[in-house]
Amino acid sequence: MACLKKPLLNSPELQRTLQHPLLRPRTHILTVPFLLLSLFLLSVSYTTHSTRYSYTSTTPSLRLPLSLKRVLAHAPFTSYVVSEAQSNTFSSVTAAERTRGNPTYSDSQDLSSCDIFDGSWIQDDSHETVYQHGSCPFLDDTFNCFKNGRSDFEFLKYRWKPHGCQIPRFDGLKMLHMLRGKRVVFVGDSLNRNMWQSLVCALRASLKDKSRLYEVSGRREFRIQGFFSFKFKDYGCSIDFVKSPFLVQEWKVSRDDEVPQRDTLRLDMIQASKSQYYDADIIIFNTGHWWNHDKTKNGRNYFQEGNHVYDRLEVSEALQKALKTWAKWVDSTVDSTRTRVFFTGFSASHYKGGQWNSGGKCDGERQPITNESYLAAYPWTMGIVEDVIAEMKTPVFYLNITKMTDYRKDGHPSIYREPGFSDSKGRKMVQDCSHWCLPGIPDSWNELLYSTLLVAHTNFIASTNY
Repeated sequence: MACLKKPLLNSPELQRTLQHPLLRPRTHILTVPFLLLSLFLLSVSYTTHSTRYSYTSTTPSLRLPLSLKRVLAHAPFTSYVVSEAQSNTFSSVTAAERTRGNPTYSDSQDLSSCDIFDGSWIQDDSHETVYQHGSCPFLDDTFNCFKNGRSDFEFLKYRWKPHGCQIPRFDGLKMLHMLRGKRVVFVGDSLNRNMWQSLVCALRASLKDKSRLYEVSGRREFRIQGFFSFKFKDYGCSIDFVKSPFLVQEWKVSRDDEVPQRDTLRLDMIQASKSQYYDADIIIFNTGHWWNHDKTKNGRNYFQEGNHVYDRLEVSEALQKALKTWAKWVDSTVDSTRTRVFFTGFSASHYKGGQWNSGGKCDGERQPITNESYLAAYPWTMGIVEDVIAEMKTPVFYLNITKMTDYRKDGHPSIYREPGFSDSKGRKMVQDCSHWCLPGIPDSWNELLYSTLLVAHTNFIASTNY
C-alpha cells in the first residue's frame, strides 16, 4: 500500500484535498478525492447506457505502484488515496458531484469536502419515507413496528443532514440501473439484515410492476440455512443476505467421549458460507453485537484456534483474531478489481435501566438525542475493526454509521416487535433496543450507500463527456 500511496499523494489536487479540516481521526478517519468510487460502476455504465458493450476489468493489481493517470484509465473503483495515519480505511465520501444538465441535484452542494457520516438529524415534517409502512411484504415481523402496534410516526419525520453538504434523495430506479446485472450481498448479523430488508423494500417501491421482484429462496430455507435472496427480473440484479454474525465459524467440539459436544468459535476459520458470496459485485460486511453477548464476553472455553480451545481469552483479543482471519480471506480470495467491499460500523443500542437481558427498555423514547455530549463512548469493537481494515491490501469502504445511530434512541422496536410485549403464555418479552423499526433508520444508511454509488456513476458519465 505504501508503494501505491506515494505517487498518488504527489498530485497537487490530492494534496489540497488531504489538507481539508475534516481529516480527523476515528469518525473522520480520512477524506478521499473526487475519485472515490467514481469509476466503481464502469461495468454498469457500459450495460446501462449501451447494450453493445460488456466490461472486462483490466485493472492492474493493487499491489503495484500505480500512477494516478493509470488508476483513472483503468480502475473501476478508485479509493486508494489515504492519510498517513490510516492506510486503508474509508469512512467518508468526498466525491465531487457532477451535475451537468441534471437539475435534480442542482441544489446540492459540492460533496468534495464532505464527510457524509458526520452530521445531525433534522426534523422535517415534509420528509417522506421511501416506502410506506405496511407496503412491503418482505419485512420480518421483528422489524415491522407498525404491524405490531406502534402508533407514533414522529421518528420518521427526521432526515440525516451531513455538515456542509446535502445528500441526494434516494431514487430506487436510478439505483437499479446502476446495479443492473450485479449481485449485492449483505454478510453479517441481524443489524445487517435490518439494512438488507430496508434496501429491498426501498428498491421494490420504485417498481411499477412489483411482481417483477421475486424471492429466490423461501423463508423456510432462510431460517434454516441463513441465506436469503431477492431477484429484480428487469434489471438482472439480486440483493442477498448471508447470516454470519461473527464472520468466523461456530464449531462443535468434544474433548472426550464422556463430554457432550458444545459450541466454540473458530477464530482461525472464516464461516463456511463464504462460497455463497466471494464473487459478488458488492459485499457489505458487519459484525459487533454478538461479541457483547455473555457467552462471548466471558471468553471461557469458547474460543478455538486449530485444536486448541482457550480456557480463557479476552473478547477483544478474540475479535481481533477473528477479524484478521476475515481480512486475510478477503485479501487472498476476493478479486478487488471486480468486487467492492464495504464494512458497516456498529449500530448503537439504547437500553435504559439495564441491558437487553436485564430489564433495559426504550419504549418511552420519542425524540432523538440532540446534545452530542450525551452520546455513548465510541464502541471498542469498531476501534478493532478500523485497525484491522487499515492493514488490509484490499480497499474497504467503511460505512461509519455509529454516531448517526447513537442519536436515534427513538427508532427501535422496543415493545413493538413480534410476538409483542408478551408471548403466547403471557410471559414478558425482553425489549428490543438494538434493532430498528422499518421504515426507519436503516433507510438512511441505504440513502448514504446510494449517494456513494450515485456520485461514482455521475462522475464516470461526466468523465466520458470531455
